Amino acid sequence: MPIRINLLTEALAEQELRRRDPVKRAIFISALLVSISLVWFSSTWLNCKLAQKDFSQVQDARKSLTNDYNRVLLSMKTLSEGEERLGALQQLSTNRFLQGNLLNALQKIYVPNVQLTRLRMEQNCIYTPGSPAKTNGSVVVPKRPATVVEQNTLTLDARDFSPNPGDQVNPFKDAILQSEFFKNSLNKTNGVRLLNLSAPQPGPNGKSSVQFTLECRFPDITR
Repeated sequence: MPIRINLLTEALAEQELRRRDPVKRAIFISALLVSISLVWFSSTWLNCKLAQKDFSQVQDARKSLTNDYNRVLLSMKTLSEGEERLGALQQLSTNRFLQGNLLNALQKIYVPNVQLTRLRMEQNCIYTPGSPAKTNGSVVVPKRPATVVEQNTLTLDARDFSPNPGDQVNPFKDAILQSEFFKNSLNKTNGVRLLNLSAPQPGPNGKSSVQFTLECRFPDITR
C-alpha cells in the first residue's frame, strides 16, 4: 500500500494557527465595536442637534406667544380702564347737579315782603382712591374702584321787610320746602335750616327789615 506524504502539512498548520490567533480575533472584534460605537455616537449627536434645533424653535414660538399674551393683557387692562373712565363720565353726566334747574325753581318761589339778596352754591368733591385686587394669605381681596362723593350746599341770604319784620321767615322756608324741585332734591331731614337772623334794621325808605340766612342741604352723590 503506497504511503502519501504531504510536504505542506506543516505550513498549513502554521497558517491555520495564525488564522485562529485570539489576539487577532480580539483586535477585529474591538475594531468592530469601535465602529459600532462611532456610528451610535454620530447618530446620537445628530439626534441631539436636531432636538436642540426643535427645542430652540419651540422656545422662540413660546416667547412669541408670551409676548402676544402680554400685549393682549395690556390691551385688556387699557380697555378696562377706558371703560371705567367712560362709565364714570356717563355717571357724571347723568347724576351731576344742574344749576339751571335750581335757578328755575328759585325764581318760582314768591313770598310777600321777602327779597332774596344773595345765593351761594358750594360744591365739594371728596375723592377716595381705589385699590387693586390682592391676595391676603388664602383670602382674595377684590378690587375696590375709586369713588368721588359730591356734597352740595345752597346758602340763601334774604331780607324780610314785612310790617312785623321776621314774620315771613318761616313762610319763606316753607315755600322752599313745598317747591317741587326742592321737595324732591333736598335731604329729607333738616333739608332747610335757619342759620342766621339779624335784629330789625331801619332801611333807606324808613321801613325796618331783618336779614336772615337759610341753608339748603342736598343728599351726597357718590360716583
